[in-house]
Amino acid sequence: MERSGGQAFASEGDQVRTVSFFLGSLIFGICIWQAAVTLTGVPRFILPSPALVVETLWKSRALISEHAVITFGEVLSGLTMGTVLGAVSAIGLSASRNVRDLLKPILVFSQAVPVFALAPLLTLWFGYGIWSKIVMALLIIYFPVTSAFLDALMRTPPGWLDLAKVMGGSSYRILWHIRIPAALPGLASGVRLAAVYAPIGAIIGEWVGASKGLGYLMLLANGRAKTDLMFAALIVLAIFTIVLHFVVDRLAHKYLDRSD
Repeated sequence: MERSGGQAFASEGDQVRTVSFFLGSLIFGICIWQAAVTLTGVPRFILPSPALVVETLWKSRALISEHAVITFGEVLSGLTMGTVLGAVSAIGLSASRNVRDLLKPILVFSQAVPVFALAPLLTLWFGYGIWSKIVMALLIIYFPVTSAFLDALMRTPPGWLDLAKVMGGSSYRILWHIRIPAALPGLASGVRLAAVYAPIGAIIGEWVGASKGLGYLMLLANGRAKTDLMFAALIVLAIFTIVLHFVVDRLAHKYLDRSD
């Protein structure tokens, strides 16, 4: 019990330290931003001050919230679907060497094509609605999740596999009860990366073709020289991405600790 309490205290201390450094970096960045605006006298339509961006964020909160809900839905849907598809693909690839030899080159080739170049095609195929953005987010996170989980599945300790075979375990039971549980940290790493990449996919899709969303709002604000509104939308997107990554990381730690 004392050991568990000490570990919990250390974990809380690490979290406090992480938050402190994050806030310190944020304050430092804002100070540099304000200093650049003050010292250079740059026009507000090129680089607005932090105070102006915060003011715009508050005044336009209803407009930004309306578009943010669309983008957040796209990101969460793409993240969920991409994670499930990536995990299933990794399990299938690890279970059969023939499937792995057949599909791995295709997966590698798919990464040779810039995902950004696919956005116009996805808009053409799925329209200007939400699905083209969801598919874009899915595509951009699919490979990291699949690659991380597959690599972990292929690195199961040989001693565990030998012991399971000696005890008469079937390939299915070995996969389900040994290889997958042992590879969950790898899947968690892939999902953590996916939480950061998914918003990128959704925003790219909105830039190519959309009538709603933070990406659309940023393009609209840029076209009307409302740089403060563009910065405000960008800040909301950044905060959402950070919160999403933090939540995914906490859930992964909680599940893995419970599994141990």
